[in-house]
Amino acid sequence: MDNKELLSSKLNMKELAAYQDGAVVSREILKKETGTVTVFAFDKGQGLSEHTAPFDAMVCILDGEAEVIISGKSYKVKEGEMIIMPANEPHALKANDRFKMMLVMIRK
Repeated sequence: MDNKELLSSKLNMKELAAYQDGAVVSREILKKETGTVTVFAFDKGQGLSEHTAPFDAMVCILDGEAEVIISGKSYKVKEGEMIIMPANEPHALKANDRFKMMLVMIRK
């Protein structure tokens, strides 16, 4: 299913990215000048290393539980919960077990 087929469709967010052994799978759902929406599936032991972004980023956990580290502080974020990673603050994500998330970035 390409992005055009996603428009005006009822979708199960958990099914937009499938788990893959030893990998992080991502699928861009929307990409506009004003922001992006991407769904990720992280296998156990995978993650995103510490980095910064010039925009606030909202992470919504769709399945499982993520460890989100923001400016050195660790947060456990579970299915159905969200966290906002502030612009220009270092952050990282770890999969202590498999999890899926939706990342929403809004550009200023």
